[in-house]
Amino acid sequence: MASRQQALVVIPARMASVRLPDKPLADIRGEVMIVHVWRRAIEADVGPVVVACAEVEIAAAIKAAGGHAVLTDPDHPSGSDRVWEAVQKFDPDGAHDVIINLQGDLPTIEPAQIRLCLELLADDAVDISTLAAEIVEDYERRESSVVKAVISLPPGARQGRSQGRALYFTRVPAPSGEGPLYHHIGIYGYRRAALARFIALPAGHLEQRERLEQLRALEDGMHIEVGLVDRVPFGVDTPADLDRARRALAPK
Repeated sequence: MASRQQALVVIPARMASVRLPDKPLADIRGEVMIVHVWRRAIEADVGPVVVACAEVEIAAAIKAAGGHAVLTDPDHPSGSDRVWEAVQKFDPDGAHDVIINLQGDLPTIEPAQIRLCLELLADDAVDISTLAAEIVEDYERRESSVVKAVISLPPGARQGRSQGRALYFTRVPAPSGEGPLYHHIGIYGYRRAALARFIALPAGHLEQRERLEQLRALEDGMHIEVGLVDRVPFGVDTPADLDRARRALAPK
């Protein structure tokens, strides 16, 4: 397993959400959403956690909770660019050679899932790691907002600790034929050199066509390893999602 001391978890966050304005500061059971995500990352215990903020309000919320925040350029075109700026500011000497990019709208992510992203990088051939879960709801097979990971899996591989190399990511049901489809989960583990390489690449043809930036890495020949987990931590994008998160995180 990759050394936990080598990992740096970076959570990119910005206020400019069309469907849910000021999303990072949305209240969930008395605590703002970005703090819930930060706590899940702390619980994973893979290394230091920093929130890459586009606005001072997010930084203030994280600092009030006792965390680290780095202000970044609000005009970054993607979360990956925001993460890379934060990495360079927080760790200019390169002490951390594994970077975990955790989306700031996954308040129900399980710490074990964050740890798995690090473990998948134990193989030196892997540039980037990510996660997926088998689709169990039929509507998700057709839903374009549910990104499907097309994975080369060993025979008989199912959920749990199975893993395989990503061949493609798409918004349409794929592959065709009988068998499971896999819902991609928006968390990535990068070797630091791989993240630097990825950020320097121009947007790829397939990336622009599918509107999926991970295809830039595949077009450039990078190895993305996908670990299968039992469930998808749902992302909060709408007021209805926020209500669902509040119910999910209610005291038992």
